[in-house]
Amino acid sequence: MDYNDYEPMSDEDVLEALQDTEAVRHGHFKLTSGRHSDTYVQCARINESPQLTNRLGAEAVRRLPVEVRDSIDLVAAPAVGGILYGFAIANALGCRYLFSERVDGKMVFRRNFEVHPGERVLVSEDVVTTGGSVKEVCDLVEAAGGTVVAVTSMISRGGSRAFDYPYYPLLALDVASWDPEDCLLCKRDEPITSPGSRRLTATK
Repeated sequence: MDYNDYEPMSDEDVLEALQDTEAVRHGHFKLTSGRHSDTYVQCARINESPQLTNRLGAEAVRRLPVEVRDSIDLVAAPAVGGILYGFAIANALGCRYLFSERVDGKMVFRRNFEVHPGERVLVSEDVVTTGGSVKEVCDLVEAAGGTVVAVTSMISRGGSRAFDYPYYPLLALDVASWDPEDCLLCKRDEPITSPGSRRLTATK
């Protein structure tokens, strides 16, 4: 199936999917970027439904500019959070797919994954706050001789980004985040959790 096989979704439909799957959590969180927030979007809850993940991926592809959508050879995503959503994006595009992983804290392509010189690549992530992991994947693609044509994500949390490529999030959420030294929740000694996956690492 490609993106045309799915019914279009509005922003309200996407937000309703997040709410129905209880993907939006409230509390005190340390984000993958290192910043703190009172809201965390756990896209893994959406991935409990492969049908919904595929539908959201198809909608993200539908919303890409035609000149971007028609030029993509490869989708690349960072592990762990971006793997399933990136797969759904590639499935909707009908193109090749790979993902990066951390080895000793450094983002790399493993499992004999290769970006071929000249390939035009869409980098996909589940949630973008600062986009640090996305920037690492973009750097890997460019170092291998590929060209990053755009970045997409299921959710954008807003704010400044570490990467400088055309960016097409499926849904933008206005969610506050703070540097740790400015976090009011820390000053109130509220317990903090760190649900992100950046510290998950493989060994060679």
